[in-house]
Amino acid sequence: MTRKKKFEHRLFSDKDGKRFATPENVAKYRAKRLKCNTIADISCGIGGQTIYFAEECEKVFAIEIDPKKIEYARKNCRQLGIDNVEFICADALSPEAIENLPRLDVVFSDPARPPSEKRRDINSLQPSIPEVMDAYRDKTSNFVFEAPPQLTPGRIPFDCEKEYLSLDGKMNRLDLYFGELKKCEISAIALPSGARIESDATNSPDIQVVSKPALYAYEPEESVERAGLLAELAGEVKTQAKDIGVFPIDKKRIFLTSMEDIDHRLFKNRYKVLNTPAFDIGRINKYLKENGFGTVLLRASVDPKEYWDIRNSLEKGLRGDRKAHLFLKGQNAILCETL
Repeated sequence: MTRKKKFEHRLFSDKDGKRFATPENVAKYRAKRLKCNTIADISCGIGGQTIYFAEECEKVFAIEIDPKKIEYARKNCRQLGIDNVEFICADALSPEAIENLPRLDVVFSDPARPPSEKRRDINSLQPSIPEVMDAYRDKTSNFVFEAPPQLTPGRIPFDCEKEYLSLDGKMNRLDLYFGELKKCEISAIALPSGARIESDATNSPDIQVVSKPALYAYEPEESVERAGLLAELAGEVKTQAKDIGVFPIDKKRIFLTSMEDIDHRLFKNRYKVLNTPAFDIGRINKYLKENGFGTVLLRASVDPKEYWDIRNSLEKGLRGDRKAHLFLKGQNAILCETL
């Protein structure tokens, strides 16, 4: 089978299908990791992931209960010249859907979840992970489930690999790998680079927490933070910077920091720390004017209604071509410039 057109071609879909469709880089990555002879894509939706499974696998069984969505999936495969997908319109857990399937190498499931929850819960997935594994136990022992990326590793009560995935610097997906697909306990990957870190340890190694940033500061990929693998990432760069430490800024932001200028593919941003004054808008504005800055990106948890008032005040009268990043730690500012 060869695909005649690129995935970027407009997919047939309804509004929900477009909203929940898997991003192309994620779909490609998953398909390559799950490359096999036979795979079942249950709850396949409009087929955004199915298309890439079809590129990497010999045979794909796409199962979807919604007849409108599965018709979109058929059209999307047809327009791309894909002919190695068998579509099954049925409840993925029903005997009718399962009994005629051959032995499968992998079952992939992207279960439905409530539109909103106060706190995401692994038990809210429908169909549930145990239900799917029980229904397909005679077909395979290798399963992959997409789960809410808000879940921390400690809230996932299964023997599986928890893989956190960020896309273009933002947390995007959490996939759970069972059976022979499990490579470790916890992993984090950044796309599109493909940089990856993993751990089998139940407890992270020790890492120094510092009270102020050093000369250089590094923002890790969100997937690394969510996976709880900051200490493992720090361990990887210790050969370059023995003084590497963690500097928590606020609930959303954290730095790895060092006196050494280092690089790693799991740093989404790298900065030189210029100044750490008290957060006084007038004094900071004066400093920025004197040092040739023209733009200030405010990287802080402030009331959205106040964001532009604060930023406009910080940028008042600036004429330079340098760009500053301003973080807030309590009452102190951290002025940085990208490396």
